[in-house]
Amino acid sequence: MHTSSELTLARLPSGVPIRTTVHAYGTGSIVEGDDGPTLDVPEDDPVVYAQAAQHGREVNGAAVLRRLHERLTAAGSDASDGLGEFSGTLVTVPVADPLTFDRVSYTTPESLDSVNANMNRCWPGDPDGTLHERMAHRLWSFAGHADAVVDLHTGSPSMLTHTVYMRGDDACRSLAEAFGTDLLLAEAAGDDADTEWAERDFGGKFRVAATREGIPTITPELAHSREIVDEAVETGVSGMIGVLRNEGVLSGAPEPWDGVVARNHLGRVTAADSGLFTVEPGLTIGDAVADGQRLGEVYDPTTFETLQVAHADRDGIVYSVARESTVTAGATLVGVAERIES
Repeated sequence: MHTSSELTLARLPSGVPIRTTVHAYGTGSIVEGDDGPTLDVPEDDPVVYAQAAQHGREVNGAAVLRRLHERLTAAGSDASDGLGEFSGTLVTVPVADPLTFDRVSYTTPESLDSVNANMNRCWPGDPDGTLHERMAHRLWSFAGHADAVVDLHTGSPSMLTHTVYMRGDDACRSLAEAFGTDLLLAEAAGDDADTEWAERDFGGKFRVAATREGIPTITPELAHSREIVDEAVETGVSGMIGVLRNEGVLSGAPEPWDGVVARNHLGRVTAADSGLFTVEPGLTIGDAVADGQRLGEVYDPTTFETLQVAHADRDGIVYSVARESTVTAGATLVGVAERIES
């Protein structure tokens, strides 16, 4: 069974509503309530919430949810293209932030939200807050009642596909394994992460807010921003099916996982000065590197002087490489994920 409805997230100064669409599949349905669309699900049935395009240039997640829609609705309400029967509900929002989506951007202009330009820093939102806080609050009315959440994001073509989960949370770990990417990045939590959260402003992230409310949540980072890439979409669809099976929304079990776990947001090798960056020949994402290994160099394009020789500061796995050669001081050149377990 599939139902959908237009959902008003907030309004612009002119009164024009900011709208998106919410979908439900399986045993639950989207119904019209006094304050707009709401979710009606049978008692005790599991619910998975998935959204995409919280950052508007990250479009592969929206393509994942479209292709998943096609598969889930291919054979009616009880079965879907050999995937098995529904025993719960999937709720999806393909475009979580229409403001950034229309601008193919990561954040909104200051004129629209000068306080929370990045929607992924203001969850669970506020009905009386800024524009993004109001939008997050409206989506939270669906996400906040889920048993598991998948927040689909997209990295650059030079970023290794991975899934981020809350370190030390077994339910989040199980969800990440079910999604099935070869690399899982564990994000520190609690006292171990005070500095990390403060420096990177993690408190208002969707994943963090939902996990704090006891909802297992993951953030898959699929490859290729700004363009729909079939391989990335298929990875996302396969991952979503694994999650649905893991949570009991679809019958069956996810594929066994056999990959690598590393620490998130550490091991970023940054530019010591501005210039042109050339990566070490042969270095690609997914490579294992050792502490001290040469990763590339930054040089002055006018004098040809080498300004910096970039080295790994730990053993790990290369999960990102700067795609654009022109770099400014402080920019990330190479991301090295420190392996926790393999």
